[in-house]
Amino acid sequence: MRIIHVVTHPEATHHVDGLVGGWYDSDLTPRGLAQAARIASLLASVAPKPEIYSSDLLRTRRTAEVIAAKLGTVVTLDSDLREKSFGEAGGKPQSWLDERFVPPPEFGERMRHDEGLPGAETKWDLAVRVYAAVERILKSDAPHQVIVTHGMAATFVLAAWIEMPLESAGRMAFRFSPGGITTLREDDLFHNHAIVALNDVTHL
Repeated sequence: MRIIHVVTHPEATHHVDGLVGGWYDSDLTPRGLAQAARIASLLASVAPKPEIYSSDLLRTRRTAEVIAAKLGTVVTLDSDLREKSFGEAGGKPQSWLDERFVPPPEFGERMRHDEGLPGAETKWDLAVRVYAAVERILKSDAPHQVIVTHGMAATFVLAAWIEMPLESAGRMAFRFSPGGITTLREDDLFHNHAIVALNDVTHL
């Protein structure tokens, strides 16, 4: 049986400063560091010596390092687990993005839709690289794995886990809280891919 814990990084400086995240390399706040410690304590009780994979951005890397130190293991960094790039909006006030953002159409092309932000990734760009990261992670036969990522990226971790075709993922959207843990499980008999718990925040 394989169990994967998908962790969204806890509170970061861009959250409290009202800035756009994405590839903007914000750090964890003191509160976020305390939340990371609580995440690590919980995982220590349910995931012995897991493989840990993390986005290489500072806020996720710091979270993964806290977890790895508690669990006595190491972190594999993977830039494909990064949050969606918002291009020029990254690090700017959220209001700057809101004034320029072009929402996707109700019907038609949603994955490759241009959101009106210079240099930004499309949802397709994000999904392609996250799917690739998950494919690499699943090549391992480790029974326990931890993936530390970001809110939008986590949606496509789950889409890849349930093997949703990329072309069908345009309406996929899960709400993830900072510091939430989502648990995935593959059983040994049927090899089904289950989402056992979604965005659990009771440890916080």
